[in-house]
Amino acid sequence: MVEHDVQQNQLNRSMKRRHLFMLSLGGVIGTGLFLNAGYTIHQAGAGGALLGYLFGGIILYLVMVCLGELAVYMPVTGSFQTYASKFISPSAGFSLGWMYFIGSATTAGVEFTAAGILMKRWFPDISVWIWCAVFIALLFILNALTTRGFAEAEYWFAGIKVVAVIFFIIIGLGAIFGIIPLSDRPAPHFKNLAPTGLFPAGITVLFVTMMNVIFSYQGSELIGIAAGESEEPQKNIPRAIRNVLFRIIVFYLASIIILSAIFPIKELGLLESPFVTLMDMAGIPFAPDIMNFVILTAVLSVGNSCIYASTRLLWAMAHEGMAPKLFGKLSKRKVPFTALVFTMIFSLLSLLTSVKAADTVFVLLMSIAGISVTISWIGIALSQLMFRRKYLQAGGKLEDLQYKVPFYPFIPLICIVFCVSILIFLAFDPTQLVGLLVGIGFLIICYVFYYFKNKRNAKISPASSIWRPFSVSGTARGQ
Repeated sequence: MVEHDVQQNQLNRSMKRRHLFMLSLGGVIGTGLFLNAGYTIHQAGAGGALLGYLFGGIILYLVMVCLGELAVYMPVTGSFQTYASKFISPSAGFSLGWMYFIGSATTAGVEFTAAGILMKRWFPDISVWIWCAVFIALLFILNALTTRGFAEAEYWFAGIKVVAVIFFIIIGLGAIFGIIPLSDRPAPHFKNLAPTGLFPAGITVLFVTMMNVIFSYQGSELIGIAAGESEEPQKNIPRAIRNVLFRIIVFYLASIIILSAIFPIKELGLLESPFVTLMDMAGIPFAPDIMNFVILTAVLSVGNSCIYASTRLLWAMAHEGMAPKLFGKLSKRKVPFTALVFTMIFSLLSLLTSVKAADTVFVLLMSIAGISVTISWIGIALSQLMFRRKYLQAGGKLEDLQYKVPFYPFIPLICIVFCVSILIFLAFDPTQLVGLLVGIGFLIICYVFYYFKNKRNAKISPASSIWRPFSVSGTARGQ
């Protein structure tokens, strides 16, 4: 393995606990909530959306506790790609790393597309792809700054999003009960949540829309990737996991209930956020434009987080011999600049809106990103399963682990079964079957390629080297 204790090639531990908390929280409050929630309700109905996001929240919890045990024991930049390499196999780490990189970088393209769609409210005559190009340039500049600058910006962006969601929940509840009158309808109370509106297309549609839900929750795993650049990861990571999970589920479920109560499912579309529409109907001065601006910053924030995650993962893989060495170089500002440039190339997928309808590109990119993150979550659970087994076999003691997965091995096993089930159900949806086949095919190609071409040259340390207690002052990446 390339030595990481060379001063000029180290990432700085400059993220504080508040940065780590807001980075993960802000990473999942964006397109998945503000735009995709209405689309999910439209497909699955109110009951299907509620069950879907609740079920997705359970899976998210299982993934996060698995990642928490690994990240606290071994807080390194690269996170679950490194864990898969050490605890499953180098080929698995290579495949998982590139799979997540593609998905995360593609998600940035989704966010830029969504941002361009939102700009149509103010500039209806300007093409979506032009706005995509503008936002790509802006976020490239932001990510080229120091990690501390990026973390501070994300902290405030995430704070704005959280306040906006709370404001929406208050306005929505007032509209439901008639406290805040709506312009085109009486107080709906919960009439739209009648049994006929809960599962209008049947319960089976829930399994097809689960990919939308997984895409919405993507980003929580940023806690693991950012561990190598955070202060006191052994203390801050468990706290961030506990706090973030609860708030994410509350925000999503409350928003789904409010949207479903106010709007019939036929009204909930894709091209305009129902959050903005509600503000229009409530007649609050300037509120629609303010909410549209907040949502715009929200989706750009998620895109920013995805660029961060992709760049750091690519940097880590370069130091594992799993990506070209040039991606492992840092700029004078301690930023993986070459990896950043390569990551931004994938954001150009959003420019497909110049030749395809924006909603078509949005759904396509969302499907690719959702499939990749589902496979990555499987890798996280499997890595924890293998880690704990090898840890105990090597004589490790459970009481020495500062953060432990409860009910081992049931938690990681259930997580794997749930994620695999979601992928299986996608095979029955013609619109997502192609994306599923491409995703699995890419994973297999990566695995076979690394196994046969790079096995002898793999620069992964033997698994036995990790069984000593991890020290923050050691030579782990990102320190």
